[in-house]
Amino acid sequence: MGLATPVSFDQSRFVFQGNAEGSLGLNLIWDESGGRKMPGEDGVPGPVSGPNSRQPTLNAKGGLSVRSTRRVQEFLNENFTRKLALAETAAVCGLSPYHFMRAFSRTFGVPPHQYVLDLRLDLAERLLADSRMTITDIAHSCGFSSQSHFTTAMKKYRQVTPLQLRVGKLNAKVR
Repeated sequence: MGLATPVSFDQSRFVFQGNAEGSLGLNLIWDESGGRKMPGEDGVPGPVSGPNSRQPTLNAKGGLSVRSTRRVQEFLNENFTRKLALAETAAVCGLSPYHFMRAFSRTFGVPPHQYVLDLRLDLAERLLADSRMTITDIAHSCGFSSQSHFTTAMKKYRQVTPLQLRVGKLNAKVR
């Protein structure tokens, strides 16, 4: 992006909370990629899209521009497993954290922290179904601070614990 002056970030962080509407989709990137595979389709775990996926509202009044929407989606898809500062994410679009939060919410229908949490939960669901990693390792690799934080988030937003999800997926494969 080539910024002339160094960018500094304040200590703003995403706060995890949200609703129980499920996962977020990445269909805009799919459309703009010309049909290239989405993360996870090549066997590498990644965010998934499905019937509950959210489409960004492009050109929403007070929302992000199409270019900023694409840039922030790409940034979040590459970095959602690490600790993210709101100011860092806002800088991707060249906006203040306050304005970014409002514009992002108008574009995606959820605040940035919920979007990131849903990306993390999507990846965790995939790892629980397709790997032999421990739940603790999955929690840390998806960006959760602890197994407890992961279990709490999964139970709150997906109405199932990680172990229940894993056992359910294993039982479905056996049948």
